[in-house]
Amino acid sequence: MLLGVSAAAGICGAPAQKANAPKLKSSLPAGVGEFIRYRDPVTENSLVRLTSPASASLLPDATNRFISLKGRFLIFSSDRNGSFHPFRADLRTGALAQIAETQSLRPGSLCLDGQDRFLRLIEGDRLVEMNLLGRKTRVLADGISAFSEVREPSEFVVVRQKRLEYLSRSGPVLAEDISDWCLVGPDGAACLYRRELSSDESELWWASLAANGTRKPVRLASGNISNARWSPDGRSVLFLRSSLANGTVVSDIRQVSLDSPSETEIAKTSQFASFNCNDDASVFLGASRSKAQPNIILLLRSPERELTLCEHRAHEPRTVTPVFSPDNRRIFFQSDRDGKSALYSMNVEAIVEPSSRTN
Repeated sequence: MLLGVSAAAGICGAPAQKANAPKLKSSLPAGVGEFIRYRDPVTENSLVRLTSPASASLLPDATNRFISLKGRFLIFSSDRNGSFHPFRADLRTGALAQIAETQSLRPGSLCLDGQDRFLRLIEGDRLVEMNLLGRKTRVLADGISAFSEVREPSEFVVVRQKRLEYLSRSGPVLAEDISDWCLVGPDGAACLYRRELSSDESELWWASLAANGTRKPVRLASGNISNARWSPDGRSVLFLRSSLANGTVVSDIRQVSLDSPSETEIAKTSQFASFNCNDDASVFLGASRSKAQPNIILLLRSPERELTLCEHRAHEPRTVTPVFSPDNRRIFFQSDRDGKSALYSMNVEAIVEPSSRTN
């Protein structure tokens, strides 16, 4: 526990400081379904392994919505039936259930809508929508390699044949010759996308989504950058920049504004290979690439302080992609430490200020 740090900064201080926090269930069941509770050998913190490492289980992309607070379930993909299909894990009972049969599922594409009614995914090159209640499906578009939902329901920005398009609007293509990734901002006014320069370097761009906008796309950053995500207000972008120093890869979290694309350093990290943040970007969660200390680390933005939460021991740290739950009470990550990739969770509400979000 981090003591003596302001709760307003996102980290709780002494227990008395969080006495007024909402009272929700603080732990996942263990011994039900495939859930297994264990103590981390480094920190003694309690974790739950959610899925068996006998088959591969993968979380969706970290910027997608795949955890439901209201329904208390998590969406993931698993190849336990021979190929990857979408699954649902009930976080109250531990029950796992396959949602649908899919062909050529892109595991990272799974994404819930804001009301937990629909699951969107890419199957082959088709953007598919599944009704989680009636299990009916419909194809929204063909030739799609990436998508991101705009604020309006069922409005999407997509990557189709390396072009960034607004799916439901006619008009000019937003950008061309881009990577298979896009991310609409929280206010639905802009969309991030990438261009690959080499196997290690890329460019990060943004395009306006205004219906009659004439502003040209703007390049925000380039180089060995990864894990781009919007700030909560949608006016700036956070990302991880890596470089080589004395033969060791070092990484720091950077921020760039849409209004003035000049980078500022937010925090140096313990060799983060991937990172995420809580709902106000005051606390960061990272997976270290250090071979000596392959850990999940909590990083306080101001002041820069780190706290080791647990080991991940994944063979490829960049795939760990740790995330906060929408209410900041738990973290989720994946690791092949015990065999094939499995899903893990840890309660952090004793050290991270909970959010008031309910979905």
